[in-house]
Amino acid sequence: MTEVDIELGRKKLAWARAHMPIHARLRARFHDNPPLAGITVAVCSHLEAKTGVFIETLAAAGANVVFTGSEPQSTQDDVVAALNEQPGLTGYARRGADETAFKGFHMAVLEHGPRFILDDAAELTARLVHHRPDLLGALIGTCEQTTTGVRRLQAMHAEGVMAFPSYAVNDAPMKHYFDNVHGTGESTLSNIAQATNLLFAGKHVVVAGYGYCGRGLAEKARGWNAQVTVTEVEPRRALEAHMNGFRVATMAEAAEYGDVFVTATGNPEVIRGEHLERMKDGVVLANAGHFNIEIDTSALADLAQGVREVRPGIDEYRLADGRCLNVLAQGRLANLAAPGAMGHPAEVMDQTFATQIMAAVDLVGRRAEVPAGVHSVPDAVDRAVAVIKLESLGISLDRLTHRQSRFEAAWRIEDIRGQE
Repeated sequence: MTEVDIELGRKKLAWARAHMPIHARLRARFHDNPPLAGITVAVCSHLEAKTGVFIETLAAAGANVVFTGSEPQSTQDDVVAALNEQPGLTGYARRGADETAFKGFHMAVLEHGPRFILDDAAELTARLVHHRPDLLGALIGTCEQTTTGVRRLQAMHAEGVMAFPSYAVNDAPMKHYFDNVHGTGESTLSNIAQATNLLFAGKHVVVAGYGYCGRGLAEKARGWNAQVTVTEVEPRRALEAHMNGFRVATMAEAAEYGDVFVTATGNPEVIRGEHLERMKDGVVLANAGHFNIEIDTSALADLAQGVREVRPGIDEYRLADGRCLNVLAQGRLANLAAPGAMGHPAEVMDQTFATQIMAAVDLVGRRAEVPAGVHSVPDAVDRAVAVIKLESLGISLDRLTHRQSRFEAAWRIEDIRGQE
């Protein structure tokens, strides 16, 4: 096993801290009155430097923090080591862990009896509900930061097994307008470019899914002068993509001409054997969704006569007719699992993780009022994060005048027209 460079982990954390001003302000705010004092909080997320700052800020809020990874290939061992040397932080994770070890890390976290979970794709929450239901009675609640996780929580609630409240942080404006659009869009394309050393300009980029992540990918690819096609199953999103100037096609159609394919749906087998058979020689296949299920690599392996790593993190599948299809990071998250990938930019994750923390503080404080189920983050909480961000940027806002405030609250025609 390669020796972990803990000093590099410390440097990564320091760089992230310097570019996450919301967290700095929250740590100062929590200093005299820590809102999570004495509560064991479990974090399940992609373990890199920005997540590390998030974990540090939770500790500054008074929490006893135990953490683990939400995806085996996105853990940065140097960051984990640098966090584990800090008092009050305990982590269980290793990059490249197999499924048995990965599950073992999650179960080790649950042994701490967390009373609150900050989750990614509901990975840890699902394990608690399924494998450790004895812990449900003490669980205050959870916060979930992904589309996939919110869907899983909604499925739990529909099945009647969700005995706790959860805030859908993924659906908060401070998350999906910035993290999903700008974070996923920029980091995914940047890491594809870095891993392949290929140009986007002039290429046909096919984006599967036009949710917030897909929109970000499509817009950023167009900004890099690519020709962009969107595939969708939801008619309104397809129409939105069309009216935003993108070509809309089925995956079967796009497979004929695409050069780079990026999936962002959260669903399995978005790119299947029937599509792979149509693709051109040299295409690049990448995934921006949480699980490595969107590209059917099993079907691709069945079609291939040979597989080899042609660049770090890129597997070339050679088909019988000589065509080669290239898969980035084994179909895992391109912006986190590819070699050298660092995830979303620090400024974006500053907002996302701050929203997670503020939502957790709110839910802990209102635990007696919030029933079991999936809930929206209160608007006041989301707005407060935006205010802190703007203050850190030195940006000022106008304020409504008294007359404007009255106008917004009016419903009588005389009041709206100003006739008292």
